[in-house]
Amino acid sequence: LNCRGHGTGGTCAVAVDGPVSEPTGRERRRLDFPPHDLDSGLRLSCQTRVEGDLTVEKFDGFWGQHTE
Repeated sequence: LNCRGHGTGGTCAVAVDGPVSEPTGRERRRLDFPPHDLDSGLRLSCQTRVEGDLTVEKFDGFWGQHTE
């Protein structure tokens, strides 16, 4: 499920700690659709612009949604 950076797949969901861009509308819509949850704090790496040093963590599960 490679969306080629269009923010429609959701398999690139990651936790980000550091300076990044605000979520795009496309990213918010995808993360508000199962199996994701907009309140999870995850970001789509294909939609997130890096703005400094940061740490990225990919979680278990095909969609990276298993954060516990």
